[in-house]
Amino acid sequence: MTALTLSTAAAPGLRADAIVIGVAKGAKGPVVAPGAEALDKAYDGSLAGVLETLGASGGEGEVTKLPAPSGFKAPLVVAVGLGAEPEKGAEYGAEALRKAAGVAARALAGSKKAAFALPLADAADAGAVAEGALLGAYSFDAYKDSGKDGKGKGPLGEVTLLGGKPRDKAFKAAVERAAAVTEELNRARDLINTPPNDLNPEAFAAVAQVAAKEHGIKVQVLDEKALQKGGYGGILGVGAGSAAGPRLVKLSYTHSKAKKHLAFVGKGITYDSGGISLKPAGHNETMKCDMSGAAAVFAAVVAVARLGLPVNVTGWLALAENMPSGSATRPGDVLRMYSGKTVEVLNTDAEGRLVLADALWAASQENPDAIVDVATLTGAMVLALGNRTFGVMANDDAFRTAIVEAAEEVGEASWPMPLPDHLRKGMDSPTADIANMGERMGGGLVAGLFLREFVGDGITWAHLDIAGPAFNEQGPFGYTPKGGTGSGVRTLVRLAELTAAGDLG
Repeated sequence: MTALTLSTAAAPGLRADAIVIGVAKGAKGPVVAPGAEALDKAYDGSLAGVLETLGASGGEGEVTKLPAPSGFKAPLVVAVGLGAEPEKGAEYGAEALRKAAGVAARALAGSKKAAFALPLADAADAGAVAEGALLGAYSFDAYKDSGKDGKGKGPLGEVTLLGGKPRDKAFKAAVERAAAVTEELNRARDLINTPPNDLNPEAFAAVAQVAAKEHGIKVQVLDEKALQKGGYGGILGVGAGSAAGPRLVKLSYTHSKAKKHLAFVGKGITYDSGGISLKPAGHNETMKCDMSGAAAVFAAVVAVARLGLPVNVTGWLALAENMPSGSATRPGDVLRMYSGKTVEVLNTDAEGRLVLADALWAASQENPDAIVDVATLTGAMVLALGNRTFGVMANDDAFRTAIVEAAEEVGEASWPMPLPDHLRKGMDSPTADIANMGERMGGGLVAGLFLREFVGDGITWAHLDIAGPAFNEQGPFGYTPKGGTGSGVRTLVRLAELTAAGDLG
């Protein structure tokens, strides 16, 4: 785990493997960002010119390495691109700082310590740089025996923020928040990246139980017998084909001064083969990530507990493995859900909405002020929004807007999506109350409409379809690694913070 410290020390005298500075894209070439004054002075004010000679432009994600000048104890300077230079009087945006710090942390994998001399106008900037560096330093090496040949590079060992104020309450709070949120987000990434032979529903529930005990969260786990007794037909139906039984995990964080109650619901399909409606080759190799929604909810609840926010938050993890077998649910079967409604299963690969439906209804029984579900639900949403943006649907336009704004604030790309009522008719079933499939066009919206059927009357609800950004199959970028990303965690935490402050609802 990467350590994080604040320091007011001067850059030349700090012992580290590298000093990280920012460089922006100016109208006439690269511009050295605030924080690098000591370095620029050591280069007689010509650092920007030196960087330009080395090919630097200041573009986002760009990394330029050069030897540190005489008088500096750190041997290396890493100049990282911040993108366009802000207009006169404006500061660098939080997301630009996060991305730059993440890029630098990745570039310094294997180093013991790096001093980050990026622009810090205030405590919020310190939090953004800390967050980006800690997320960018993430690596998942649990299954790699890289130590024997010496070629494996571990993550950056320590991040020191220069210009930070260790004794300033605001700065200290900002980096402590960053540490708590990123540690839990990285835990979510670990869960998403863990192979499904080692993370089935029972194993996931066990991880949640350990974390809950550590952080004072009440936990309840419903196994197959309890689910059967309770009538959770959706979760049981999805898990029926697997030797690893399903689980419903309830995590309850409460605060004595809380005035609001939020419920977060996560889809947790620990492996999705598609069931009897089997996925073809080329579409099932990364399906260990189909529990990313549950991982996000789990991480968010623990982060909220660690931050001690005055808001009650309940997390529901709907965990199952979707496998084909003689006991699996078949296309044409009818399931009786926890709500009492019946669902005709036309496609067993539309399973996420079935487990979510039971968990949404369970969450509704507590009458929270709002419910937010998070799920890698539909390929249709990926086709609509691409691999880096999640869709947001809701039964309340103002709440949907609030979520999109919260996501933007923390650096998660999202987009508001509608719930057109005319698409509901496509899920009419001659046999049951509703079918789990509807019109093919607008499939992501159809899934949202299905979920809306299982939200209690009068309860504000939103659905986050994170199918695109949950698992990065391309190369790393910014502070986002290849593999599990932890999409949704920071948005949920921000929603809890806004609710606790009385700024939401």
